[in-house]
Amino acid sequence: MAACSPYGSWKSPISSALVAESGIRLYDVQVDKSGKHLDRVYWSELRPAEGGRYVVCSKDGDSQPTEWTPEGFNARTRVHEYGGGAMFAHNGVVYFSNFTDQRLYRQTSPDAAPEAITPADSGWRFADGHFCEKLNIITAVREDHSVVNRGEAKEAANTVVAIHPDTQEQFVLASGSDFYASPRVSPDGKKICWTQWNHPNMPWDSTEIWQADMQPDGKGVREAHKVCGGDDISVMYPRWSPSGELYYISDVSDWWNLYHVTSSGDHVAIGPQQREIGGPHWQFGNAPYDFDPDNGVIVTAYGMELGFYEMGSGKHLKNVDTGFKTHSYLVMGGKGCAYCIASSPTQFPSVIRVNYATSKADTVKSTKDMPVDTGYFSIPEEITFPTAGGDTAHAYFYPPKNKDFTAPEGTLPPLLVRAHGGPTSSCSSTLNLNIQYFTSRGVGLLDVNYRGSTGYGKTYRNKLRLNWGIHDVDDCCHGALYLADKGKVDRKRLAIDGGSAGGYTTLAALAFRDIFHAGVSHYGIGDLVVLEEEGHKFEARYSATMIGPYPESIDTYRDRSPINHVDKLSCPIALFQGGEDKIVPPNQAEMMFEAVKNKGLPCAFVLFPDEQHGFRKAENMRRALDGEFYFLGRVFGYEPADKGGEIEIENMA
Repeated sequence: MAACSPYGSWKSPISSALVAESGIRLYDVQVDKSGKHLDRVYWSELRPAEGGRYVVCSKDGDSQPTEWTPEGFNARTRVHEYGGGAMFAHNGVVYFSNFTDQRLYRQTSPDAAPEAITPADSGWRFADGHFCEKLNIITAVREDHSVVNRGEAKEAANTVVAIHPDTQEQFVLASGSDFYASPRVSPDGKKICWTQWNHPNMPWDSTEIWQADMQPDGKGVREAHKVCGGDDISVMYPRWSPSGELYYISDVSDWWNLYHVTSSGDHVAIGPQQREIGGPHWQFGNAPYDFDPDNGVIVTAYGMELGFYEMGSGKHLKNVDTGFKTHSYLVMGGKGCAYCIASSPTQFPSVIRVNYATSKADTVKSTKDMPVDTGYFSIPEEITFPTAGGDTAHAYFYPPKNKDFTAPEGTLPPLLVRAHGGPTSSCSSTLNLNIQYFTSRGVGLLDVNYRGSTGYGKTYRNKLRLNWGIHDVDDCCHGALYLADKGKVDRKRLAIDGGSAGGYTTLAALAFRDIFHAGVSHYGIGDLVVLEEEGHKFEARYSATMIGPYPESIDTYRDRSPINHVDKLSCPIALFQGGEDKIVPPNQAEMMFEAVKNKGLPCAFVLFPDEQHGFRKAENMRRALDGEFYFLGRVFGYEPADKGGEIEIENMA
């Protein structure tokens, strides 16, 4: 029989240690397209228990997974700072970027020592590599920081390069734009395509896909020309079909859909829908579709649902119910099998294999076996609610859930509203033990896809343009009040948290609205002027579309910076920050903390000196999670069942 205990005091088996342990993340699913290892699938794992190291793994058929990356190496690139696309495989050889020195390495077997194939101390970083067997070259995006180090430029120089893996020679194939992605050589080695864009655009704003003829020696290109894209059109992920025809994703219809360039030059949508394939290009390496030459099909994930289409005609063949809800990092292997990363509200992210002919899905690698009874899991309810200006917004609501406890009759739970990062990103219903940590202890959680989030079409995504700090804040506030009005949460115990851009939304909501009674910022932005002047290249002009051109709109930047409005703050705040963060420098949190402390409000500041943007080490993930729950307990007056999360809170009576 369930015990009766106040919300927030429930004891849960979902500990911070379990959350950190389940924090293994999967990336960069790959299949060796050389034809010699089509039954072998590769992927990368982020492992918090190993200091946040990325490890390349593989699996052949039904064998046990094999680890490739030896101790002392970390398969992670820093291109665009967010990385992704750090590894690929060809002819049984794994190539990867190493985090410490950012050199590209070649590893011939799991037991072999990695061999560097790019020079030391060059200032070069590499991502999105691809091996062209016809020309015996690697094409990749190269980010050159040596020009900054030598004082020759204020920003790194991005190019598309060809790398000869044996001679280690490098040749620039495309240059002149601020950013590049997805360089791919056609199967016959005669053409190359890529995506490019310039400041102030981000890859979901205005981008272009270009194509050129490769020189026979692979050392250069001829007759480069634009294929598609342009003003207010986002195109991405160009790929060549096995027969050499070009495919790509575009939002020209308002939704990111798949397109095919026919032999006559027509651009034809493949299975057009008012759902999206793919997502914002924050990181390299997430392939949202792929080709199977053996049966002439394309595997895709419209709305994250796994589906197959006929190559050429684009005819929809079937969707496959894998038992999971979301599917990403899609790639086709041998014997008609597709591989991807899949997840659901009750299943951890896993690498799965799907047989096209039988629609049978098998798990290749799960990040974790189910550690606890699903009776401790809160299943999210997808809601749409009214917000400011007569508009609507979206969110997932997770009510408190613990099979061992009920709350006293007539009481309502505290609510934690979560603002996702980006801000051009989204939250999903994927099983997240960080969320279940709160709900299994008796705290409700609202995960908000505020206006500006992806997955709802370009019109919804663009609603945050010039409105960052307004629409996102309004939607978080209105979402909380919507649940309070329905009697699902305690109106007097509303809190908000978020990381990065979500941390900014958190601080802005506390400074500019009077809805929440506590807030927790993880590596969040307090001063938009500092962010603009000290930020990294990838996001250096991001704020121009979200706030206004800089410095012309500097007054708007100041007006929307929470650090300048501490006088309006009236509730407790906790801040968690990485000391090596290059995206949101730690002085942002330090300034915010000092200002709030000097005002006499309860506040806490926890610095992790060895973390970057986002916490990757298990011990830091645990302290941040336990510390946040402890902080909210002190503010809202509940007593956590578990001890050990204490953090120092200034000005706390």
